[in-house]
Amino acid sequence: MIKKDFNKGIILTSLGSFWWGFFGVIYFKYISFAGHIEVLIHRCVWTTVMLALTSFFLSKFKLIRDHILNKKIFFALFLSGFLIFINWGVWIYAVSNDQIIDASFGYFIMPIISVFLGFFFFKEKLTFKGKISVLLVIISILFLIIVDFKTLPIVGIIVALSWSFYNLIRKKISVPTDIGLFIESLFLLPVVLIAFYFIAENNLNDFNITQPKLMFILMLAGPMTVIPLYLYVKGVEFCGLGPTGMIFYITPTLQFILGYFLYNETLNVEKLLSFILIWIAVFIYIRDLYENN
Repeated sequence: MIKKDFNKGIILTSLGSFWWGFFGVIYFKYISFAGHIEVLIHRCVWTTVMLALTSFFLSKFKLIRDHILNKKIFFALFLSGFLIFINWGVWIYAVSNDQIIDASFGYFIMPIISVFLGFFFFKEKLTFKGKISVLLVIISILFLIIVDFKTLPIVGIIVALSWSFYNLIRKKISVPTDIGLFIESLFLLPVVLIAFYFIAENNLNDFNITQPKLMFILMLAGPMTVIPLYLYVKGVEFCGLGPTGMIFYITPTLQFILGYFLYNETLNVEKLLSFILIWIAVFIYIRDLYENN
């Protein structure tokens, strides 16, 4: 691997992870006044629009058609589209309802869950340290269930599982990230447009042509989704999964910091102890990645 490309990959992945963890939280928290359902609708709609534009300028529509006509890929992207819809919806709900710390819990454990899924579905090698990381994640969740089920970060667990299984499905098919996300968005588009129609019919929408500034702010949900994804994926292409897996932890770390220090979310003793177990698992996982890459 050329050192220049490796360094470029590190920079791009770091920018993507920082964008998700910092700008993403602040932006979606800022527009949460619109309600998590309408915010989710705008994220789906404007992500589709932005990807349609990039696909047009990059002449990718023939490639998109070929993937849609492949029955295996079509069905896989339908399932992954459903999973990313759940992931986006629950994460937006978490940000809108002062559960950013709980959502960060999900992104801390997601790579470790992915390690387990890789072992279970693809027979990937699971090292001793990898097993310890998975075990600590299970213990941290069981600890919250036993001590106080109410403190269990349900949104974080859903975020982690939906994103991990999303990655699992996408790993099974060979589809470029932007093309796959565009096709997934096309599946979601009719559903969210119908939902927006009913919201508008009941005058519950904040998106309105009489408020162009507000319209523009809500439309930014598209680039706020696509740009960090592009940066991160390009980084993976340049420097590989191992280093980018470590860099990804910038995202949940920033989410946790913003949730606790900027938005004053509560963190009780039980949840803190669970996070400490997760952080130990993350440290072991990162150390294992470093030693094996």
